[in-house]
Amino acid sequence: MHYLLLVLALAVVSADPVEWLQDMTVEVGDTLQHEAVTYTFRFRNLTDAPLEVENVRVGCGCTATEWADTPVAPGAEGSINITYDATNAGFYRKYVKVYFRGHKGGHKLWLEGFVESAE
Repeated sequence: MHYLLLVLALAVVSADPVEWLQDMTVEVGDTLQHEAVTYTFRFRNLTDAPLEVENVRVGCGCTATEWADTPVAPGAEGSINITYDATNAGFYRKYVKVYFRGHKGGHKLWLEGFVESAE
């Protein structure tokens, strides 16, 4: 009985639709206060069908996102730009959560760095 439950549980788990082409946490280094920091996260579609970014949710109002509305072909690469508005001096660690159409769960991507005071 336990074996059957294990097999069923493994069958329910779906494979990741993408391979991220860099770490999901990226250290972007030092920047000056009031200068925006942008990083491009790249991914590869691992499915056998076109894949669309359905939504990207930001963790706070200090981050913004941009991505293409066109589907990414199987095996092709897509990208998501994350911009952090470096208003406050000090260390930051900000995330966004990426959702792909037709796939459950999100992928959390992190930007971290240090903002030096402009004064």
